[in-house]
Amino acid sequence: MIVTLTPNPSLDRTIELAEPLTRGEVQRAVGAHHEPGGKGVNICRALEASDVKCLAILPGDSDDPVLVALRSQKVPHLGLPIGQALRSNVAITEPDGTTTKVNEPGPALSPRQQADLIELVLEKAQGASWLVLAGSLPPGVPVDFYSDIISALRARYGSAAPRVAVDSSGAPLAAAALAAPDLLKPNAEELAELTGFADAETLESDPELTVEAARTLVAGGVVAVLATLGSRGAVLVTAEGAWLAQTPPMIAVSTVGAGDSALAGYLLSTNAGASPVDCLRQAAAHGAAAASLPGSTVPALSQTDPSVVTVTALDKPKISTHPKEDDQ
Repeated sequence: MIVTLTPNPSLDRTIELAEPLTRGEVQRAVGAHHEPGGKGVNICRALEASDVKCLAILPGDSDDPVLVALRSQKVPHLGLPIGQALRSNVAITEPDGTTTKVNEPGPALSPRQQADLIELVLEKAQGASWLVLAGSLPPGVPVDFYSDIISALRARYGSAAPRVAVDSSGAPLAAAALAAPDLLKPNAEELAELTGFADAETLESDPELTVEAARTLVAGGVVAVLATLGSRGAVLVTAEGAWLAQTPPMIAVSTVGAGDSALAGYLLSTNAGASPVDCLRQAAAHGAAAASLPGSTVPALSQTDPSVVTVTALDKPKISTHPKEDDQ
């Protein structure tokens, strides 16, 4: 079982344009898609599509459009009633795959609602293989919300606590990194902000610099860093080594949710007992498959092709891992 928490979920609307976006002009869409969204929700949707047991936890009333959509898609979920409507996000995709997003802030959560959400997560995380803390925090929630959950989880379950993955940004991601999670999944922009290593564009174009940046997090106690670099691939860094995964060139249909799908691919591979290299390979395959689909559609495992992913070791492992020949 993989449990995800999305404290700021959304109803994601994606609008497809036939021409490049022009500010200040009237343009007609050629397509539109609506999906329940938020990082943890997307991850659970991808896991469910691949027949991996999961549970998405989120705030929201049972009649909210986000929870209604989750029920219609038969995605296992548990909502904490808050008496407020969840937010809506809009993504505009252009023919070359460029995506522009406008995200609402979401409803504020009271201290009582925050405490109830944490208790719900701790209760349902018992016996899980992973707990994924994902997405932005809604108004009223302190930046150490995720780090507090990690501490409470380990205090309650000790060595039996599930592994924790964090996919967020800004101050919440920085605070969570200090709690030494088992996995951080930043993109280039988030990694640049978190570590101060160059800017996002430089990191995307220089995987070895990305490795240096990620190593500072591993040195600080994070077990593994999965850094997604858009069309440049993804990098995995652990104490044992660092690897770069790359997929064949493609024109993206929509990049919405591609990073979430990459994390889902990594997690389902760890659940299957795959090596770090093969987990990275599947993450890259999942991310590429998501980018080839419209809107925030997530791929099933059967829609991915890890065989086309090239994985390269960026340094020699510090601990012998017996990698495959093409991973040397």
